[in-house]
Amino acid sequence: MPRPRIHDPELILDVAERLIADTGPEALTVRRLAQEAGVPNSTIYHAFANLPALVGQTWLRAATFFLDEQERLVDEAADPVEAVVAAADTSAVVADARPDAARMMIAVPSKRVLGPQLPDDVAEALHALDKRLVRLLVRLARQLWNRGDGPAVEVITACVVDLPTALLRRELATGPASAESRARLAAAVRAILALEPPKKSRKD
Repeated sequence: MPRPRIHDPELILDVAERLIADTGPEALTVRRLAQEAGVPNSTIYHAFANLPALVGQTWLRAATFFLDEQERLVDEAADPVEAVVAAADTSAVVADARPDAARMMIAVPSKRVLGPQLPDDVAEALHALDKRLVRLLVRLARQLWNRGDGPAVEVITACVVDLPTALLRRELATGPASAESRARLAAAVRAILALEPPKKSRKD
């Protein structure tokens, strides 16, 4: 019979999430992670192929949770405009539920976890998440303007990706976003959506 698993890999990922958020993926070591998680080094090597794989799995888990929440919030929105507002507010929602995940995603862009040592399955899963996000952006544009072209999607991207980063990044780096900041974000999104996207050019 196989030996029972004593240490939960999810708990190891929880600790890795916090450490990566605090110091970045480059500073993470198996020794420190093992000490913080209270497990032997061998447990980490047994559960994950290597350190880049562990970092990739940590980021993938957080990003999957984020996108799952974003899609849920969009689905529950009352109308297309509020769906974009909800998508923009996802960072704050995630910060309330999983602050370390939010801090890590703010501090560490996905390109910092990609690399030659990252297992193919993790890299493919990260790319699949990018495609899911693009599909969501196109869906929001179509719901608002019946358009899925480049200029329309760029406006949605500004609302859902650029504005939250600009308005909430500083607060989310250390904790949850304030109600005031979230209200400003919602107001900015609604103001942008009040204008039609530029007409697509011939290049589009």
